[in-house]
Amino acid sequence: MGVNFHEKKLVKKALTTFYGLGPQAAARILAKHTIHPLARLGAVPPKTITALTTELSTMTIENDARRIVQDNIKRLRDMGTYRGRRHAMGLPVRGQRTRGQIENARRFNCLERGGTWSRI
Repeated sequence: MGVNFHEKKLVKKALTTFYGLGPQAAARILAKHTIHPLARLGAVPPKTITALTTELSTMTIENDARRIVQDNIKRLRDMGTYRGRRHAMGLPVRGQRTRGQIENARRFNCLERGGTWSRI
């Protein structure tokens, strides 16, 4: 994969560092290759490591997964959906409130910019 990990790193942690691989997918891969969840990379035989790398090469992780997410966001923006417009404006997409954010922004920006709200 082009990534070198320290021998003392847990195999499960090393797998979850890849973008697109979460804890459940890492546990599934470990179970498939019969690797203990607390095993370290140095304790895993080289044959198993090559099997892991071949399996990871077939999965959509890292840049491929990022590209898929960006394409989905671009599709939403091009269609002009509500979620796409929220992405374009840099606002919360999944229904979070923005009231507290603007209150904090007013409080912090007035100190930095020294505007009419300055409380120094």
